Amino acid sequence: MTKKPSKFKIIPLGGLYEVGKNITAIEYEDDIIIIDCGMIFPEDEMLGIDVVIPDITYLIKNKDKVRGIILTHGHEDHVGALPYVLKKINVPIFGAKLTLGLVENKFKEHNINNAVLNIVNPSQSIKLGQFEIDFIRTTHSIPDSLALAIHTPVGTIVHTGDFKVDYTPINGEAMDFQKFAELGKKGVLVLLADSTNVERPGYTMSERTVGDTFNDIFLTAKQRIIVATFASNIHRVQQIINAAVLFDRKVVVSGRSMVNVVKVATDLGYLDVPEGTIIDINDMNRFPSNKIVVITTGSQGEPMSALARLASSDHRKMELMPGDLVIISASPIPGNEKTVSKVINQLFKKGADVIYEALADVHVSGHACQEELKLIHTLLRPKFFIPVHGEYRHLKQHAGLAHELGMPKENIFVAENGSIIEFTKDSGTIAGTVPSGNILVDGLGVGDVGNIVLRDRKHLSEDGLIVVVVTISKQEGYVISGPDIVSRGFVYVRESEDLMEEARTVVRDVLAECEKNKITDWATLKSSIKDALRNFLYEKIKRNPMILPIIMEV
Repeated sequence: MTKKPSKFKIIPLGGLYEVGKNITAIEYEDDIIIIDCGMIFPEDEMLGIDVVIPDITYLIKNKDKVRGIILTHGHEDHVGALPYVLKKINVPIFGAKLTLGLVENKFKEHNINNAVLNIVNPSQSIKLGQFEIDFIRTTHSIPDSLALAIHTPVGTIVHTGDFKVDYTPINGEAMDFQKFAELGKKGVLVLLADSTNVERPGYTMSERTVGDTFNDIFLTAKQRIIVATFASNIHRVQQIINAAVLFDRKVVVSGRSMVNVVKVATDLGYLDVPEGTIIDINDMNRFPSNKIVVITTGSQGEPMSALARLASSDHRKMELMPGDLVIISASPIPGNEKTVSKVINQLFKKGADVIYEALADVHVSGHACQEELKLIHTLLRPKFFIPVHGEYRHLKQHAGLAHELGMPKENIFVAENGSIIEFTKDSGTIAGTVPSGNILVDGLGVGDVGNIVLRDRKHLSEDGLIVVVVTISKQEGYVISGPDIVSRGFVYVRESEDLMEEARTVVRDVLAECEKNKITDWATLKSSIKDALRNFLYEKIKRNPMILPIIMEV
C-alpha cells in the first residue's frame, strides 16, 4: 500500500476580492495557525453597520486544532476583528511589541482580560504544533511590520504581510533582504504576497519625502496647522511632530483613536516626542495660533471624526478659523472619494486653506509597487504563488506579473475567500471550499443583522414606511376605530391630506369586503390591506413604501 503524499492546506477566509478583513488559515494534519484577523468598514448599502468581520465558522468547528494567531502588523484591517474572534476561539496571539500594544488597548475597550499575548521580534522563530515560524522585518506605514516564513514538513510558505521597499525608513530599520534571499536559496514552496499597489509601475516613494514636504509647508504657514492622517500611521505622526519641533510649534492630538495610538506608541518608545511638545487640547488657546499644530483623525471624511466635526462646526473643543491650514495626509480609500471631497469643500467654505494629495506630496502609500513586488518574487523564487490582499483586479494583475517573471500559469492560484488550496511538495490544487463571507457588527450585535434586515433597511431608507392601525371587535369582528395611517419618510402628511384620506378609503373598502366575506384570519386581513394599499399608492404616485398593518382586538 503506497503512502499518501504529505500535504497542507491554505484557506483564505478574508482579504481576497477586497482590501481589508485579512485572515488566512494554514492547516497541516491536526494543527492550524491563523495569520492576521482583520475587519473592513461597511459599504454604503450596509446601512447602520459599524464594522464587518470575517466568517470563522470553519475555525470554530476546528478550534481544537488552532494553535495560535500570528499578526503581521497593527493596522485595523489585520487586527480589528480580534476582540470578536477571541470570544469564540481564545488561543495565544503572537505579534511585535507595538502591534500587541495596540491590540491590548483594543481589548481594554472590549473588556477582554484573558487574552494570552506573546511579543516576538524580527529574526526570532517560534514553534506552533508542526509549524515553525520565522519573523522577518519589513517596512510599511506602521513600525513593527513583519513577514512570515512558515516551515512545514511539506515545504516553506512565505507570507509578506503588507509591505513596501523603503531604503530610508523613518525608524532606520530597513527590510531584511538577506533573510528573503536565504529563504529563496533554500527553496520556497508557496508565496502569498500583498497585491494592493500592483497596478502602479515603478517604486513607492520613501516616507521621508512626506517629511520634506511637511518642512516646506510648515516653513511658510502663517496660522494654525491641522494635519489629518490615519491614527495608526505612526511614521507620519512622527514626521509631523518633527516638523512642529523644528518650527517651534506645540502639538495638540485630537480624535479618540489618534489619542489612544499616540499614547501607546509614546509609552512603548515608538514615537520620539520631546518633553513639553504635546499639550492638552484645553490649553491650546494659551498659545498664539501660529504656534500650534493639530494632529487629528478624519482623513477619510468619516462623519463622526474630529476633522468632519471641525468642518461642520460641531467639534466640542475647537473651532475652525479663516486662515487655518488643513493638510489631509492620506489618499481616499476606494469608495470614500465623495465623502472626502465633501469635507474638503466644507473646509474651504469655512475659510481654511486645504492641501491634499492632488496638490502636494503629503502622502505616500505603504504598499509595494510593481518593481518592489518583482524584487520579492525574484529573491524568493517560489514554486507556487497566491496573490492576496486586493480586489479581484489586483489579484489578476499580480498573477500576470508572476507569470511575466517566469512562473507557469498552472502554479498561480487566484483564489477567493473560503477556497481550500492544497499543496504537496510537487503539486497544488483548489480542493473545495469552507464557509466564508461577511459577519456584520451593529452595536453589540454580532451577526444578528443579515441580508433580510439589510434589505428592509434599504427599503425603508429609499421608500419610507406607512403604518395602518385598525381596531376590531373580538366578538363581532367589525371595525371599532380606524383605519389610522401614520407616515414616516414617505410623504409629509400635512401636505398630503387628500392622498391620506384616499388611502384610508382604500383600507376601509378592504375591511368592509373582509367583514362581508366573514374573513377573520389576521394574516389574510393584513395581506389584503398591504396589497390594496400598495397597488393604490403605486398607481397614484409611483412609490412603493414599506406597509405595516397593525390590527388590535378589543
